[in-house]
Amino acid sequence: MTDLSKADWRKSSLSGSGNNCVEVADNLPGVVAVRDSKDPHGPALVFAPDDWRAFTGAIKRGAFDDLG
Repeated sequence: MTDLSKADWRKSSLSGSGNNCVEVADNLPGVVAVRDSKDPHGPALVFAPDDWRAFTGAIKRGAFDDLG
């Protein structure tokens, strides 16, 4: 289990003031953690940094645009 007690959570500046988004912590060694901003004490997903970069790169390229 990954210790997230020192996670520096942030959300996109594009998310506005709402609380319907994800928060990301990429300051932890060897992992990127992601959680629901509505449930900050709930579960978090943990990814390897390379996997997270591949995922966010695919988003930026529009790979998921036709799914919604």
